[in-house]
Amino acid sequence: MTSPQLEGTKNKPRRTEALKRLLINLFLLTAGSSIFAVGVNAILVPQKFISGGVIGIALVFHYLVPGLSIGLTYFLLNIPLILLGWFSVSRTFVLYSCFGMAVFSLATALIVPPPIPINNPILAAILAGILCGAGGGIILRSRGSVGGIDILAVFLNRKWSFRIGATTFLANALVLTGGGFCFGVEQALYSLVAVYTSSKVLDYVLTGFNQRKSIFIISDYSQEIAEQILGRLHRGVTFLQGTGAYSGSEKRVIFCIITMIELSRMKELVFDIDPEAFVVVNDTLEVLGKRHGKINAK
Repeated sequence: MTSPQLEGTKNKPRRTEALKRLLINLFLLTAGSSIFAVGVNAILVPQKFISGGVIGIALVFHYLVPGLSIGLTYFLLNIPLILLGWFSVSRTFVLYSCFGMAVFSLATALIVPPPIPINNPILAAILAGILCGAGGGIILRSRGSVGGIDILAVFLNRKWSFRIGATTFLANALVLTGGGFCFGVEQALYSLVAVYTSSKVLDYVLTGFNQRKSIFIISDYSQEIAEQILGRLHRGVTFLQGTGAYSGSEKRVIFCIITMIELSRMKELVFDIDPEAFVVVNDTLEVLGKRHGKINAK
């Protein structure tokens, strides 16, 4: 039988790790919200651009009624979505999202830097997309969000298998279309540039630091190539069994994950051993596992 003292000693590292994850997630939500708020107040609002999702709706209300607080409007619009998430999605996710939503609402009210003096609206839209995308990416690297369409998209996906990307795209399109009717087509198009740039930067923040290349190598010298990959590149190798449809001969296919920097060395290594080798190089969205990255424990 395990003594209470020994059990407490075992649980202490777990509690420490849980506290560490909590603090990291809260920090990510706070930092990301602050950066996003700078993008909103320093560029989007002075240029009268519109964003996607709930923040876009809050901006439209603010432009129509200038005295209306963006942060307060955003907070109120998110209440029904938070309730939907509480009963239909993950409650841990919703609790983190409530914190993120509150921080973001406060940040948009308190962090009001002077407008960035950019006369070219295209350049302003790109910079706004960079700031908002970086902030949004940092937020999504946590266990929560700052509310918005993400919760609705997850709910519709679980309930009726609607694709999350399609739901988000449709919601953003509706907001931008409405903004175009209210403030003109040009403002809507500039806003579209900002939203597109933001989505690309967000993707890079989420996965760009962990992007890898996946390699498939078909060769009669698979064992020799594998030994060189293990010895010179120090990368793991997996053999997959393959059969030629025309020849009917069986071959071991090498599967390996490498970084972009290692790609040229990999090609040189393979073709030095077998000039007739068949090599397929694929981009990977993200790679998780030993030596390639860790998923944030949830």
